[in-house]
Amino acid sequence: MKRSKKLCILLGILIAVCLAALAAMLSEEKKEEIKTSGETVLSVESAKVTALCWEQDGTTWSFRRGDDGWQYDDDAEFPVSDSAMDALLEPFRSLSAAFTIENAEDLGRYGLDEPTCTITLTTDDETYTVKLGDHSTMDSQRYMDIGDGNVYLAASDPLDAYDVELEDLIANDDVPYFDEVSQIRFAGSEDYSVIYDEDGESICADDIYFTVDGKPLDTSRVNSYISVLRYLDLTDYVTYKVTDEELSAYGLDDPELSVSVDYTDDGTSDTFVLHISRDPAEKKAAADAEDEEASDITAYARVGNSKIIYQISGSSYRSLMAAGYNDLRHQEIFSGDFDDVTGIDVTLDGETYTLTAQKDGKERTWLCEEAEIEIGDLQDALETLTPEEFTSEKATGQQEISLTLYLDHEDELKLTIALYRCDGSKCLAVVDGKSARRDGDAGGSRSCHCPELKHKTKQHKPA
Repeated sequence: MKRSKKLCILLGILIAVCLAALAAMLSEEKKEEIKTSGETVLSVESAKVTALCWEQDGTTWSFRRGDDGWQYDDDAEFPVSDSAMDALLEPFRSLSAAFTIENAEDLGRYGLDEPTCTITLTTDDETYTVKLGDHSTMDSQRYMDIGDGNVYLAASDPLDAYDVELEDLIANDDVPYFDEVSQIRFAGSEDYSVIYDEDGESICADDIYFTVDGKPLDTSRVNSYISVLRYLDLTDYVTYKVTDEELSAYGLDDPELSVSVDYTDDGTSDTFVLHISRDPAEKKAAADAEDEEASDITAYARVGNSKIIYQISGSSYRSLMAAGYNDLRHQEIFSGDFDDVTGIDVTLDGETYTLTAQKDGKERTWLCEEAEIEIGDLQDALETLTPEEFTSEKATGQQEISLTLYLDHEDELKLTIALYRCDGSKCLAVVDGKSARRDGDAGGSRSCHCPELKHKTKQHKPA
């Protein structure tokens, strides 16, 4: 009887404990009701935010908006990118929840007792604090707490926008698109200006028209150089507050090359200035180096008087430094279209022969003293005649051959090419282009490989 009574008492206690546990469980379930949401739980207009601060991995980032834009609290000289700050504020313009856990009490279950990141947005009227916790084990969405007693499962993770370093927030100098370029000025080993001249003359139909002292440049080469400037990667900064005394460390106190571009974009005219130099110590050490790889080059660039110094790639440095007149001029001995040639005077072995083109529709027949001839080999040799280098060397040897080409231009343009033997494999090509309304040298001497131009011309001598 006594034993039975004890069992009854123990059974009663057990039932009471179970009922209490069940009641507690039911109570917790009631408190933390999970429901599908999809609603916007926070909306902060970016333009109204006056301060932004976030804490992550033991680091605090703090920015505030002033009359002149955003400012980094740790360094007022840091040039903050407005667009980068807009990207950080964008998630909170319309922050949506996939699920809502109402009346959550144990924030530790969601990693919100020690948040991965805490973001604070301040406006003139209110301060908003968003805590970001763990990912849900079910769907890898992140838990967040906005301070209203609920825990939300973010529809989109706000932390994605905060995967940044300080360098990602800098307001880099802009490189314009250069819609219309009127002039390019180079200062360095060569000082000269490239002018866009709509009234210029050229034997090349593709020229649009860039000139140096009236002499035509290769439009494709000029445009390629402009593209190097346009798409230059100015993101890898080494300092954003360089002083005049510090410029020498980058070789920019006396740049190797300064490029000034006068341009127009959307009807607005402006000038873009870029300074380029190689690391001074490296440049000195590499002066005698041969076959240097671009990856071995450390070079820097500066836009105008900006306080930001950028490191640029070795390949960009080489492309920018290829800015001499000889880099931008036509590389061919004859840069025109052979279809424009109407006649050729060939001086060979002291004799001159006149070749004349007769057109019949699209067909052309070449005559020499009324005899029909084939000049395909001569044309091929002329079109493939390219210089190995440009030189100021004067012709001293005997002239091997001279060609005067008459071109179908409104100015009755003609071009004379004279070849002088230098050695067994090379010759000196002297190009003298003149038009009916302009005198003056439009070419100069060029050192080039000499193909069998003389031989191919001899094939067409009349019997």
